[in-house]
Amino acid sequence: MKLLRKIFFPIVPVYYLISWFRNKLYDVNLLKSKTYDIPIICVGNLSVGGTGKTPMIEYLIRILRRDHLVATLSRGYKRKTKGFTLANKNSTVEDLGDEPYQFKYKFNDILVAVDGNRQNAIQNLLVLNNPPEIILLDDGFQHRKVKAGLYILLTTYNKLYINDLVLPTGDLREPRSGAKRADVIIVTKCPTNMSKEDKSEIIKKLKPKPNQNIFFSYIKYDSKVYNENKSLEFDKLSSEPFTLVTGIENSMPLVEFLLSRDLKFEHLNFNDHYNFTQKDIDYLKSKKMILTTEKDFMRLKDKLEASNIFYLPIKTEIDKEEEFNNFVEKFLPRF
Repeated sequence: MKLLRKIFFPIVPVYYLISWFRNKLYDVNLLKSKTYDIPIICVGNLSVGGTGKTPMIEYLIRILRRDHLVATLSRGYKRKTKGFTLANKNSTVEDLGDEPYQFKYKFNDILVAVDGNRQNAIQNLLVLNNPPEIILLDDGFQHRKVKAGLYILLTTYNKLYINDLVLPTGDLREPRSGAKRADVIIVTKCPTNMSKEDKSEIIKKLKPKPNQNIFFSYIKYDSKVYNENKSLEFDKLSSEPFTLVTGIENSMPLVEFLLSRDLKFEHLNFNDHYNFTQKDIDYLKSKKMILTTEKDFMRLKDKLEASNIFYLPIKTEIDKEEEFNNFVEKFLPRF
């Protein structure tokens, strides 16, 4: 894979110019973005996958759903349905995709919609009998046909967008200059003991505009693992080896966390959003105990023995949490 990326390096300037030119057309209004009379918060990134969008969306759901009817809007990657789909109590992971299904599974008091056409989806949401008061646009930073009111850009501590290249040699979907559209930049997956000097150094590298706010976030792992029937304390996992199953962009933080707890396990690592085959399922059925991510649990829970598979939830914690929450709340009265 690394060799192919090097081979395709001559394509980088072509990809760069095409994506830069497309953005420029939107910037000068030759291509039009549609605005709406409802707060829309976009959470996205410049790179492909693995920056922590799902935990960030869940963080926003938690702080906003107390006082507002929240809707999430996603593409619904790898779902089997077409067009606009609004989640209901009978929806499956095949109907919605794993991440939107996870939102509905955890927060049954919100609206969860999927549609590759964001304008069409928003129009369908707004004509509901009980329409949302806030829309969270999941992975929508490059979907410029919709103009969000607040843009939150995520970049990981270990792979800042400023140090990356555009596809196909790098992981950026668009040039680094796209970061100028962000109102907030959050450096995700930071070490919990991050120093002020380290933060200052990163801010210098990112060179935010005067109107941009930068925050730092951390992954917090739950103290228990769960399935649909029960939960277990971590010390219960140490009694015998288990099988870790991951189908996410970067499983190393989870692996390192489990190793830090002196747990013994084998690791079956699949590609992000992996569609488990019947052969995979048959093999996993032979395992006595499986631990997986929350996203993978959504795809596996109905295919394996319920008592044998558990997931480890994670949450995003934000440095200067009160300041960030207040910033988001102050955005809402503009509408």
